[in-house]
Amino acid sequence: MNIRLILNLLTLMTGGLVVTITSIFIGKQAYFWLPPQAAAESHLIDDLFSFLVTIGAFIFLGVTGVILYSLTFHRAKNYDMSDGPHIEGNITLEVVWTAIPVMLVLWIASYSYQVYEQMGIQGPSHLLHLHNPIHIQTAFAEEKETPAETVSEPLEKIDVLAKQWAWVFHYPEQGITSTELHLPSDRRVRLALQSEDVLHGFYIPAFRLKQDIVPGKTIDFEFTPIRPGKYSLTDSQYSGTYFATMQANVIVESPEEYHAWLEKTVGRIPTPAKNQAATEYAQTHNENIQLGWETVKPAAPPVVNFAG
Repeated sequence: MNIRLILNLLTLMTGGLVVTITSIFIGKQAYFWLPPQAAAESHLIDDLFSFLVTIGAFIFLGVTGVILYSLTFHRAKNYDMSDGPHIEGNITLEVVWTAIPVMLVLWIASYSYQVYEQMGIQGPSHLLHLHNPIHIQTAFAEEKETPAETVSEPLEKIDVLAKQWAWVFHYPEQGITSTELHLPSDRRVRLALQSEDVLHGFYIPAFRLKQDIVPGKTIDFEFTPIRPGKYSLTDSQYSGTYFATMQANVIVESPEEYHAWLEKTVGRIPTPAKNQAATEYAQTHNENIQLGWETVKPAAPPVVNFAG
């Protein structure tokens, strides 16, 4: 066998091994680019994100490596202005570089679909009441046997109302209304998401959860908080002029602290909550500032037991 051919094969194998190991390392680092995992479902999204970063790094480093190799070992000599060899084409090569991206895209699509099935995120099939024969599994904080009634009947049920521009959370069993979402740690939670006006998006980055809220529909959304702390809920959809002010605190606490908060809040007299959108709207119109576009008047500040 030609020595040059052997050297090229060794170079190719060594380069491929280096690119593979480096890509896997970069993919592992992607876990540190995201907020701490605050929900049981977080690891599913983080694993998917790490997988995509690994694939992207492999493609980028592979293409860059081929370019650098070509520039280093196959560049023309100084003052060589002649044309390169005339190549009509290579059917085998064209089939390979077409098949590989197609298979890669199908792989990513299949993996992503499995992740969203495991998370149980509701989509168009939920709204259109289509029959889905595939049983949707959901992630839990720990790998252990769980009674069937725990899965089918979440311990906590909370109604979530999105409107321009405020979040309102209603705890039906206690009759509590709040502009701050309190959740028990390591307990299954079911949210009934509703919109009063336009399309909104329920998005908590630390939970890796996002769900569009469609007007006129009630969407059940389940997850399991696992990390006590204070997190941010924001509207992921553009819902009008003051949509950036549509944020709320999410407080994950131990079950004991959660029930203590419920007991403390249930006796409070409902009062109007502070609403930044309404405040900015009032300031703008009181000062007669001409913005140059029509502005939707915010909904009245919600009347709640707990304003956060």
